[in-house]
Amino acid sequence: HLDHSGLLPLLFHRGFRGPVFCAKPTEDLIGIMLEDAAGIYFRDLDWENKRKRRAGHHDLEAQYSLDDVQAVVAACTAVPYEHSHELFEGVRVRFKDAGHIIGSAIVELTITDQGQEKVLVFSGDLGNPDTVLMRDPTDVKRADLVLMEGTYGNRNHKNASDTLEEFAAILAEAKRRNGNVLIPAFALGRTQEILFHLTELYRQGRLPQQRIFLDSPMAIDITRLYGQSLECLDAKDLERINYVVGQLFEDTLPMLQYSKSTEDSMAINRIEGGAIIIAGSGMCNGGRIRHHLKHNLWKASTQIVFVGYQAQGTLGRLLVDGAEQIRMFGTEFAVKASIHTLGGFSAHAGQSDLLAWAGAIESPQSQGAPQFCLVHGDPDALEALKLALAQRQGIEACIPVAGQKINF
Repeated sequence: HLDHSGLLPLLFHRGFRGPVFCAKPTEDLIGIMLEDAAGIYFRDLDWENKRKRRAGHHDLEAQYSLDDVQAVVAACTAVPYEHSHELFEGVRVRFKDAGHIIGSAIVELTITDQGQEKVLVFSGDLGNPDTVLMRDPTDVKRADLVLMEGTYGNRNHKNASDTLEEFAAILAEAKRRNGNVLIPAFALGRTQEILFHLTELYRQGRLPQQRIFLDSPMAIDITRLYGQSLECLDAKDLERINYVVGQLFEDTLPMLQYSKSTEDSMAINRIEGGAIIIAGSGMCNGGRIRHHLKHNLWKASTQIVFVGYQAQGTLGRLLVDGAEQIRMFGTEFAVKASIHTLGGFSAHAGQSDLLAWAGAIESPQSQGAPQFCLVHGDPDALEALKLALAQRQGIEACIPVAGQKINF
């Protein structure tokens, strides 16, 4: 995801020319993700500069270029999961499957200095064991210092089977009311999970809609990449759907249509009801989903299903929080659609999963426990996880602040 990779072009723009080590699926994905992000960035910059020129101000300069994006892609060096790779003398890296999205990794650094070996582990985003397609996060056996995420350190997710039943009920209600179903979804991870669940419902005879549109060029490319990366997916989940190698959903979900062109996307909005429309962005702050909202948000028959976190300040968050009127494209729209939030589809580990993962780690030293520092989470989530680690695992963790140095 871009919160982990999006600054790489800026790093290269400022002169970095070393290798970029990553898991194999990330090497395949990075060009798709960064080129899409760059396209959005340059379009937004162009609009902002037009506004500045009208106001008599100077243009803003781009912070990086497409050449920088291409330099990042060329510098990527894939390291297989569980393979120990020497970065330079005294430092080795090993990636472990984090089970979050395809290509996500736990990073284990083994540092040898004056004959003494220390192990630093960065959890990255740990996956939700209840989610489909991804394997469970790999356990780490030993570490001296663990930098651990705490995104959902203050709560657990709803049971996955209950979430699927709720999803099925929403689709049935949309059929009853002859309305469309809009699903704002992130192109990487969440879209493929939703397609998996739709495939399951179809095979069970519980999918009433006859038209499903994946209206996101990037999500289409990534979905096809999933089909070419089956070795990275959970074998038991793949057995649950009648997949075809290289075409994970194209043959198993016959009503699925890919909408790549702008014309294809615009044509969808002539459909008054009976369709499922999956489009980005996942928080409705850009992308094609906003055009589908424009044509459907004011209809009482429409069902809007949020399947991912909605950040403060986004249109998605306004809708989830119950806004009765929103503004898009310079126009006010009444919110008459039914708004649903399905939290059980989260790709992040919940609090119990985080505690179990942390509790499995032992110190490689004969004495003392691993040192834990909690990162990547809202303050309340990290505080709750810190307390739970102490009470349930006997782990005394710290929450570092900017500029703090950690000795281990």
